[in-house]
Amino acid sequence: MPDVKPAMRVIYIPILLLFAAFLFLPLGVLFVRSFETADGINLSNYLTVLSNAELMKSFGNSVKISGLTAVITTVLAFFLAYSIHCTRLYRPLKSVIKTGILIPMLLPTITFGFAIIYSFGNQGIITKIFGRNLFDIYGFNGLLIGYVIYTLPSAFLLINNSFKYMDKKFIIVSKLMGDGTIRSFMNTIIRPLSGTLGGAFVLSFILSFTDFGIPASVGGTYSVVATQLYQVMLGSIPDFNNGAVIAILMLIPVVFSVFLLNYLEKLNFHYDKFSDIEMTQHKGRDICFGGISLLVLIGMFSVFAVMFIAPFLTSFPYDLSFTLKHFIDTFQSSDLTAVYKNSLFVALMTAVLGTLIAFSSAVLNVRTPLRGKSSMDVISMLTTTVPGMVLGLSYLLLFNGSSWKGTFAIIILCNMVHFFTTPYLMAKNSLSKMNPAWETTGNLLGDSWIRTIYRVILPNSASTVIEMFSYYFINSMVTISGIIFLVTAQTTLVASKIKELQHFAKFNEIFILSLLIFFTNLVVKLLCDHYQKRQFKH
Repeated sequence: MPDVKPAMRVIYIPILLLFAAFLFLPLGVLFVRSFETADGINLSNYLTVLSNAELMKSFGNSVKISGLTAVITTVLAFFLAYSIHCTRLYRPLKSVIKTGILIPMLLPTITFGFAIIYSFGNQGIITKIFGRNLFDIYGFNGLLIGYVIYTLPSAFLLINNSFKYMDKKFIIVSKLMGDGTIRSFMNTIIRPLSGTLGGAFVLSFILSFTDFGIPASVGGTYSVVATQLYQVMLGSIPDFNNGAVIAILMLIPVVFSVFLLNYLEKLNFHYDKFSDIEMTQHKGRDICFGGISLLVLIGMFSVFAVMFIAPFLTSFPYDLSFTLKHFIDTFQSSDLTAVYKNSLFVALMTAVLGTLIAFSSAVLNVRTPLRGKSSMDVISMLTTTVPGMVLGLSYLLLFNGSSWKGTFAIIILCNMVHFFTTPYLMAKNSLSKMNPAWETTGNLLGDSWIRTIYRVILPNSASTVIEMFSYYFINSMVTISGIIFLVTAQTTLVASKIKELQHFAKFNEIFILSLLIFFTNLVVKLLCDHYQKRQFKH
């Protein structure tokens, strides 16, 4: 590892100042505001909130439905990953499962609710097919379906990745030793994956507990804490101090979950080597897991199918004649096209600047001997703990009344900080696997540290950098939780515009904007995957 260079400090100090100004300071202001009253600093705000029966019921509802979502999502994600890695399903079918399950990640969560309403509502497609309402869609049922669809891709990615590093040879050995089916399954599959399964549960719980988009569209009268926070802050009489208290209370189960996540990592198995062997033929097993996987995919696609149908019909479900009128009207509307351009600008700037900050932070932590470099790990832990709504609210409290309020800069900075953890960990894992002597060799050859990073480290990290860019871009396009308190009429983004269109029941415009986000993210994802494959070939 090279000695400390002035260039390292030149990069390190601005990054620390950035997080001090846009992470620690806003959260500090939020914490202070939660104790602030007309009579000074005291606990009366907390006592008011804790004595509010409706608010406490919302917390209980959030914990209950998030816990149930996490259980269902973890089980389904496991079935899907098991189908791919431990069966002899037709290979193209495995590719369909792997790709199809990730599609919800390309859509804003607020759209999920409208798609559910158009599928299971009184005039919905699925209701028409069955000839009656299957269940009441507003409230608990709608939230549960939306949360499961929303969290399933993330839980699947986590479990699917762990399956890649399992030694399947132990499954064969267990059979040869005469273990029964259940004993073999528990010892060779469940036990090695117990940490990951716990992690998938925690991840699904956190995502559901902190999401605002789905309850905003299909929550009905089933109150959850995210909608309560929104109503307290942006209702007819905004109450910033009580809003700050609710935001602080939202951190409690999330912080607990993150500590549990770190503990569960200790349960993960580490194999010295792993064998990717072909599983033995078993028709019953393959039909069972293949059938369940297809049912999950069909169920998910049937919910989203309405998005691709309704905008092309004159007036779904009353007049089913084909028309392009809704698309023509939307693209002729300067208001809606301006909103789409705003989203593209914010996502692009967030992806470029966020990738630069996350990659630089990882380089400083992994490839330099700087004192205090582990502060980057603390920052990444904090950014993964703070929900988007809490971060957005703390920005509102800090910058309200200043020239920063409602600017693109503050929205981009909020996204950069909110999504920092995953790209940072991607870069950190990639950089830690590279030869630690490259900088020393570059120094001996007369190259400066910066030049070595640019000429050697960066090209070898190109695949990871592209993945980081893709992650930042897609999440910036679909998020609503982080920016709902920050946008103004001039800086409205597509996700927040969808929330606005909901009040005017303009569902065709909602679906067209959602399709714009979907296809934009799909193009970016395919381009990034293409360039990643080119990097691997080289």
